[in-house]
Amino acid sequence: MLTIMAKGGLLMWFILIGAVLAIGIFFERLFHYHRAQIHTDDFVNGILNSLKRGNVSEAIDTCKNTPGPVAQVVMAAVVNHDRSRDEIREAVQDTARTEVTRLERNLPVLVTIAQVAPLFGFLGTVCGFISVFRVIENTQATTAGQLAGGTWQALLTTAGGLVVAIPSYIAYNYLVSRVQNLVLDMEKAANETVQYLARKEEGGEQSAKVVEMR
Repeated sequence: MLTIMAKGGLLMWFILIGAVLAIGIFFERLFHYHRAQIHTDDFVNGILNSLKRGNVSEAIDTCKNTPGPVAQVVMAAVVNHDRSRDEIREAVQDTARTEVTRLERNLPVLVTIAQVAPLFGFLGTVCGFISVFRVIENTQATTAGQLAGGTWQALLTTAGGLVVAIPSYIAYNYLVSRVQNLVLDMEKAANETVQYLARKEEGGEQSAKVVEMR
């Protein structure tokens, strides 16, 4: 390993650092998304059952004790249950934006590594061939051994950049798909909760109008 890094030159170390960062980000995000994933239907049904019994505090406690963004957006709706539909939806949207930002944390770094690693490899290739042509220029009778150093650098940095970039792109796309699934769960849970609260509010207003008419 050290021999390969030495033959690849300084740029190989930058590629290696990018690889370590990409691996760390992937597993950290993977663990985070695993913890954030819940059974949305069961969770929302439990919240709605608590609200139907008029036990708002129980619904809030359930949200607090449930990890993940779905619970947070539902809690935003429940906390504002006594407000209008528009106000509830606005509170949900604000919370959803915050949660999406948290879900996407470090993903730009991962995709940047996937994009930059091949460029480091290409730069290493150029530097390697510059070294080769310098040897050819300064040496009248060049040998394969004299050209090997630059050739090794050119080939190793190119391979290293691609080896880092390809899995990083795959990992990024996979994590983005996980984020999209979580966002869909958030939207589904939020819509069901907001619709229930809105119907409840409209029902209360209609009951109040009936009492006034009497």
